[in-house]
This record gives sequence, structure tokens and C-alpha cells, in this order.
Amino acid sequence: QVQLAESGGDLVQPGGSLRLSCAASGSIFSINDMGWYRQAPGKQRELVAAITSGGRTNYADSVKGRFTISRDNAKNTVYLQMNSLKPEDTAVYYCHADVASYGSSWSVDYWGQGTQVTVSS
Repeated sequence: QVQLAESGGDLVQPGGSLRLSCAASGSIFSINDMGWYRQAPGKQRELVAAITSGGRTNYADSVKGRFTISRDNAKNTVYLQMNSLKPEDTAVYYCHADVASYGSSWSVDYWGQGTQVTVSS
């Protein structure tokens, strides 16, 4: 079994910054893609940013130039640096990881429990 532990959500003023972290632990052989999704009230969950094991990144158009995703493969951890935050960034942010466990022939999608980011004055 694999667990994803998120941290870093908070209340921040417009224009401010936050850094989210997500550490994976458990029976991990390798991690393929890692990423961050978000879900605002009344809306569907959407991709914010993703990063492959080799460091290739993908961003939602709404966050390009403001958010940066990175990962530390040695620590099985993914980060999301969020700058120039806007009220429309308010949402629960979920960590995702595609994990291959020891003794398994395939990888499985895992999700964190979510961390609240609120951007408001």
C-alpha cells in the first residue's frame, strides 16, 4: 500500500505565494508521473500540473507562468510552488502519483486526501 501526505495549504492574500508538498511512502518500487489537481466548490477536479519521472512538465493554461512543479525522486516527493495567487485559485488541491509497487507488474494511481488553498483578502 502507498500513502500520499500533502502539506502547505493555507489562507493567503491575492498576489501571495504558497508551496505545497506531497510525500509518497509505503511499498514503492518506482513512481512514474506525479502531479497536482484541484477541485473548487461546484466544479470538476482539474489538472493543475504534472511531472514525469524524467522531469518533463505539463501545466494548465490558467497557471502557466505562475506555478512551478518539481520533484525529488530520492524523497518520493512532489512540490508545487504557487506565485501570484488569484481568488480563482481557491480550491482543494490533491496530489496524484502513478506508483509501481514491489512485486507488482503494473502501476496504480494514488491520491492524497487534499489540502485547502484559499486566496482571499
